[in-house]
Amino acid sequence: MNRFLSHGGHFALAWLLPLAVAAGLAVSPLVAVAVMLGIQGLLALAERLPALAHSPPAVPSTAWHRVVPRVHVALQAGLLGWGLWTLHQLVQAFEGAVPVGGWAAVVAAGVAVGGVAGSQGITFAHELGHSRSRLDRSLAWLLMGSVLYGHFMVEHYRGHHVRAATFDDPASARRGESLWRFLPRTLLGSWRSAWQLEAQRLAQHRLHWRHSSLLWATAVQAAGLLLLATALGPWALLFWLVQAAYAVFLLEAINYIEHYGLQRRQQGGRPEPFGMAHAWNADTALTNAFVINLQRHSDHHMHAWKPYAELQPLPGPQLPTGYAGCLFLASVPPLWFAAMEPRLARLSAA
Repeated sequence: MNRFLSHGGHFALAWLLPLAVAAGLAVSPLVAVAVMLGIQGLLALAERLPALAHSPPAVPSTAWHRVVPRVHVALQAGLLGWGLWTLHQLVQAFEGAVPVGGWAAVVAAGVAVGGVAGSQGITFAHELGHSRSRLDRSLAWLLMGSVLYGHFMVEHYRGHHVRAATFDDPASARRGESLWRFLPRTLLGSWRSAWQLEAQRLAQHRLHWRHSSLLWATAVQAAGLLLLATALGPWALLFWLVQAAYAVFLLEAINYIEHYGLQRRQQGGRPEPFGMAHAWNADTALTNAFVINLQRHSDHHMHAWKPYAELQPLPGPQLPTGYAGCLFLASVPPLWFAAMEPRLARLSAA
């Protein structure tokens, strides 16, 4: 077992979530939602166990580590297709006249699949997008396009990584800002930032908009929605929109957690270099297996091209629990502020 863990075998646990949700869909959409939320709840509980408080040490990245996120692309594609198929069978049983309960099942299936796409699909897309491999970056575009958030591929790498933990970054939450106030600001700000950054890139290289990957990705997303609605009907469109919306909610909720209340000082009119103190970290074992070390966030920002297997658990600001538990805390602002304000106060006094 120790050899299995030391070589990164625990990251294969990440595949359990899409497989479990797919099995739940085979029973019913409500069972799939229960499975997805149940696994998140179990991860949150596991984050409180001392025996699972620390992930295995960082290791050199290998071919195995590169396979893990690529396999998830296939698993998520299969899950989306399976969701459409199971709902198609349900609609056929209603002979096309979907009752209220049928629409509720469509929404439930969307939430279940979106839970996988948001907690893992976007996480894996994030890792693939940081890769130097053109194949991996293409897979990242596919994953982000599947949740209708292709502009992340521009804003995150050219915007967030430059401006994280500053007031200029729409994806960094400010002290005292609730998740529910943060969401509209980051959704609009990230979209606007992506298009501004793309316009700057095209102008810098004297390129026409026909050379914009962002423009083409947006067009493909819109065409895909139109095709779904035309070929399969409004229920398919609703399913896709719900899974995308819930996935994006999870992405932005994690963004909220990662830099909440942390600020880089100004040096000569520019932010100081990003350091260990500018991101919140956690090292809980099971959650890190499911999100491939994303919780080692300070090291990721300090070394953006470092593969996830090599990220170190730096002694920067520490969250009260892992991401799974923090999602529950952040959703209830009084609980979140009660957990985070003492930590911010200690950091300010240091």
